[in-house]
Formats: sequence, structure tokens, C-alpha cells
Amino acid sequence: MIDKGTRQAERSTWTAIAGAALPLYLTMIAASAGALVDTALLGNHATAALAAFAVTIAVFSPATATVAGALRGVMPFVTPCKEDPDRLLPVVRSGMWLAVTVGGIAAAAVMSVPLIGQVAGVPDATLDELGIFPYLLAGSVLVIAVSSSATSVLVALGHSKLVMRAGLLGTAASVTLSVLLVGGPGPLPSYGLTGAGIAMLVSSVISACVNQATLRRSTVLAGRSMYPGRPDVQQVWKLGTVGLPLAGTVLVKFAVLGVLTFAAARIGTDSAAVHSVGISLVNLIFTAAVAVGQATIPLVSDYAEKRDSASTRRSVRAGTWLALAVVGFVATAVIVLSPWVVPLFTGDADVRPQITDLLPLVLAVVVTDALQAVVGFGLIGLKRTVPSFVSTFVCYGILAAVAAPIAAAGGLVALWTALALANFLQAVGKAISFHRHSTFIETANTHQPSRRAGTEQRGAQSSKPIR
Repeated sequence: MIDKGTRQAERSTWTAIAGAALPLYLTMIAASAGALVDTALLGNHATAALAAFAVTIAVFSPATATVAGALRGVMPFVTPCKEDPDRLLPVVRSGMWLAVTVGGIAAAAVMSVPLIGQVAGVPDATLDELGIFPYLLAGSVLVIAVSSSATSVLVALGHSKLVMRAGLLGTAASVTLSVLLVGGPGPLPSYGLTGAGIAMLVSSVISACVNQATLRRSTVLAGRSMYPGRPDVQQVWKLGTVGLPLAGTVLVKFAVLGVLTFAAARIGTDSAAVHSVGISLVNLIFTAAVAVGQATIPLVSDYAEKRDSASTRRSVRAGTWLALAVVGFVATAVIVLSPWVVPLFTGDADVRPQITDLLPLVLAVVVTDALQAVVGFGLIGLKRTVPSFVSTFVCYGILAAVAAPIAAAGGLVALWTALALANFLQAVGKAISFHRHSTFIETANTHQPSRRAGTEQRGAQSSKPIR
């Protein structure tokens, strides 16, 4: 039986994770809603502008996700020194250098959208519509990197509500400027894609400024200079060894999902549309798991620093059950409300029933994705991110290799079943790695006295006179 103290500890862990995750989740939902506003306004402005927007976002989205993934690696380094500003400040400054480095690379990729489009065979009419939009979004990527460096520190310090404030202010600015610059209400001119780019850049700048100001005024670092100064290469590399495998994991996932999209498109136009709606739903619901996972990292990192294996594992268990409960509830609600939800995505009477039939598999995919994600965030707390990358690379690599024949043989049902299976196998691999590394923590703590005792015993024996 579970004793009263254990039950109280579990409730406390659930409460701590839920309290930190909710503001992050609301921030992500607001950002997703803001992106939908841009899409709707550009669609009403001009089809060519919407196509150019989609081409750029196809590079911008993985670029920003990669940046965010890399900077989550800063979090487990923040938690152990959250009450010591002298130790924390060098970590924050090195995190800023990591943000500038990774953000610069990602920004260069976004600036290359016209070239990427030419290589990929995007029509000239679409590429001609781009204008300065890729450059505006490249600037946005760099600003997002700076903002993410502050966000990771704030979340690790337990200030999720302050992160939400910055995110909501940025989203509000984005929606307002998009309506004014893209929609062009009344006598105002419409600047189309350029207006959308300006709105996204200004939104990123506002969020970054608020996050950085919050870090300077509302944390243990209040009154201290955040100027990064000369980079401590060794410290930046130390952060990178945790963050860069996360960036690689994100890139692998985006790349393989792209392969699945092409596999679905080869089946037919309807299948491509159904697959696109399914992926959109998964991404929207999955944000809950990301929020819960981020909220779990500080707890895991704190307990890992104390070499408390039981509490470390309890944190991940609580985060996993919370994420599964939320995404399972939302996905089930989508299935139950499908007669009202599905028409929001398409007016095609032939496609609607196909989307409805796919929804149970959407539930399976998002639940298994949440399962692997939270365990992966637990590994971040242990500063062990290479196992996550290896697990994703192997499972999704195999999925990419077999996607086309599976889709050809079994259609979308087979393709999405394979995706759910790949997520589940990822979860198993990451769970094994997490258990092994958290057992190491427990073993080190448990056997340390015995090693000391053995050393003392050997010292006593060596001090005896030789006969």
C-alpha cells in the first residue's frame, strides 16, 4: 500500500507541474491562434501571397522549433543554481551565446527560402511574391532565439506566468498588426505578405524585450547586467552538449513528418488533404504535452542534483499521467464533436468522412507522442539528451524508409498506424534510458557510504604494522 507521505508527495508533484504547465499551454494556444489569423488574412488577400507564406513557414517552423529545442538544454543547468546569482549569471550569459549561435544558423536557413524554393521546384509566381518576407522572418528567428534563452531560464526558475505575459503581449501585437497591415480595414492599404512579416517580427521583438526585462527585474538576477560579454567557450559547449541533440531530434521529427506528407500525397489528393488536417490536429493537441514536459524539467533537474531517484521518477510519472490525461481528453472531445470540428477544416463533402474516420488514429498518435515527449523531457532534466536523439533517429528513420510502401499498400490507416507505433517505440527506448540513468543516480547515492567505509577499512589495514 502507498503510505500517506507518498500520496502527499505525489499530489504536490502533480500540483507543481500543472501550475507551471498551464501558463505555458495557454501561451502556445494563443500563438497558434495568432498564426491562424495570418493564414486567414493572407488567404483573403491573395492566393499567391498565401502560397508564398506557406513556403516560407515550411522552413520557418522547423527553424524556430530547433532553436527552442536547443535552448531547452539550458534549463537543467539553471535549476541547481536558482538561488545563487553568482553561479546563475554565467549560465544565463552562456545561454545567450548559444541562442545567438543557433539562432544565427536558423536565420540563415530562413533567408535561403528563395534558393530552397528554386531547388524544390516551387513555381516562379510564388517565389516572386516573397519579396522581403524571408528576411523579416529571418530577423524574427534570431529575436526568438534571444527570447527563448530568457524563457528557458524563467521556466527553470518557476516563473511560467511571467513567460505567459510576454507571449500573450507578443501574440496580441501580432494579431493587431496583421489586421492593420495585411487586412487593411477601411481606408488603410494592405501590405500583404510584407505586412505579415512586419507583424511577426514586431511580435517577436515585444516578447523578447518583455522576457529579458522580466529576467532582469523579477528574478534573483535583479540589478545585475545581462550583457553576455566575451563567450566562455567551454561553458557554451557544455550547454550545447545537452541542447544540440534536442535540436537534432526536432529536425529529424520535422523531416520525417515531411516524408509522411509526401507518402500521403502519392495516394491521392483527398488523402493528402486528410493527412494535412490530421497533422494539424496532432500539432495543436500535442502542445499540452510540450507544456507539461517543460514544467517537469526543473523538478527532475532539482531532484537529480540531490541524487533522489525516487522523486526524480515520481516527477516524470506525474508529468506523463498529466500529459496523457490532457491530450487524451482533448483528442476524445474532438472525436465526439467531430460533426462540428471537421467542417472547420474543409467544405469538401467527400473529404469530411475520411477525416472523421482518421480521428481515432489521431488520438493514438497524439497519445503515444505525448508519452515519448514527457519521458524525453525527463532526460533533459538529467542532462542526457543523446538517448532521445538516438531513439528518435532510429524509430523515425525506419518509419521514413517504409512510409511510401506502407502508404501504397494500406493507405492512410496503415501510415498513421505506423506513426503511432514509431512514437510508442520511441517512448519505450526513452523510458529505458531514463530508468537506467536515474538508477545510476540512486546507485551512486546508495553505495557512496559503503565505498567510504571500504576506503577507511583499507586505510586501517594499511596502518597496521607489518609483521
